[in-house]
Amino acid sequence: MAQRFAGIVFVKIDGTMQNAKGNFSVGMGFPMREGIKGSDDRLHGFKETPQVAHIEGEISNTADLNIEALSRVEDSTVTVEINNGKVYALRNAFITNGEGLVVNSEEANIPVRFEGSRCEEIR
Repeated sequence: MAQRFAGIVFVKIDGTMQNAKGNFSVGMGFPMREGIKGSDDRLHGFKETPQVAHIEGEISNTADLNIEALSRVEDSTVTVEINNGKVYALRNAFITNGEGLVVNSEEANIPVRFEGSRCEEIR
């Protein structure tokens, strides 16, 4: 039997539901590995580069959204719950949008990216 496991997402900042609009992605912050090959054309091993845990996607610019407050998010917990029941929590999160928060009028969406100290699957 086919089971729904994708498509619907719930996003919260410190327990407050956000109006999730776009596709959300979760970066767990695991190290990135890259192979090291020698001049003898053999694989010698690999190196690991630390990665920052993150959650990013788009939220709707509704009438009750306080964009200034959103721009000041820091030391927060951001959670994402996806349709298969899994919940990811980003701890000590802060908003990192490099260009500041950009409000798009055509779709009333705001791209957001949160980075934090660690991300864990809590369910």
